[in-house]
Amino acid sequence: MQNKDVQFVDWGLLDYQIAWDQQEKIFAETVAIKHNNRVNEEKNQTPNYLIFTEHPHVYTLGKSGHLDYLLLDEQGLREKNATFYKINRGGDITYHGPGQIVGYPILDLDNFFTDIHLYLRKLEEAIIQTLAEFGIPSGRYPGYTGVWLDADNEQRARKICAMGVRASRWVTMHGFAFNVNTDLNYFGNIIPCGIEDKDVTSMEKELGYALDMNLVKDKLKKNLAAQFEMNLQ
Repeated sequence: MQNKDVQFVDWGLLDYQIAWDQQEKIFAETVAIKHNNRVNEEKNQTPNYLIFTEHPHVYTLGKSGHLDYLLLDEQGLREKNATFYKINRGGDITYHGPGQIVGYPILDLDNFFTDIHLYLRKLEEAIIQTLAEFGIPSGRYPGYTGVWLDADNEQRARKICAMGVRASRWVTMHGFAFNVNTDLNYFGNIIPCGIEDKDVTSMEKELGYALDMNLVKDKLKKNLAAQFEMNLQ
C-alpha cells in the first residue's frame, strides 16, 4: 500500500556537510527497508521526508559538472567565506546561501509514481505556482531543468530555481535551490549550472523588497503537497 504521509522538517541554517550526512543517513535507511522488503518478501512501509534548509555560503558540483565552472581558487573561497563540495547529485555547479530555500525531498517514489522526469516537473510546478502567488510569472526553459523567468525570451531568460537530484531504487535525495532573498553576487564566482549566457535572479530582486521566508516556505509547502498529493505531517 502506498504511503503518502510525508514528514516535514525545517533544519534552519545548517552547514552543508552536516545536512548532506543527514540526508545520506535517511536515504540509506529508506533504501535498506526496500531491500529487506524485497529479499524477505515483507511489506514494511517506507517513510517520506520533505526537508527545508538554508546553508552558509557554499558551492556544490554535481557528478557531471565541470570544475572549471568554479571561478575561485582556495584563497578566493576563503575570502568569500565560502566552501566547496563535489557531490553525488545530477547537474553542474550551483551556489547555496542564506536567503535561499533549499529543498531536500527524500521520497520513495513507489509511494507516488515511478517517473523521475515527472518528479522534476512536479517540483518545478510547485515553484511556479508559489511564484505566481507573489505576482511573479515563471516557467520552464526548453532543454534545462529548474524554473525560469522570461523563459520565452532568449535574451532576458533568467533562472530563479536550480534543481539537481539523485535517485536509487526510486528513493530521491538532494532537490532544489529557490532564490528568495539570496545574495546574487555569489553567483558571479561560478558559471551557474554550466550556462554561460543566462542570468540568475531572486524573488527579492524581481519584487524590489525582501520576502518573509516563512511565508514563502508555507506557500511552497502547500504547493508541493498538492502536486504530489502528500499528507504533510
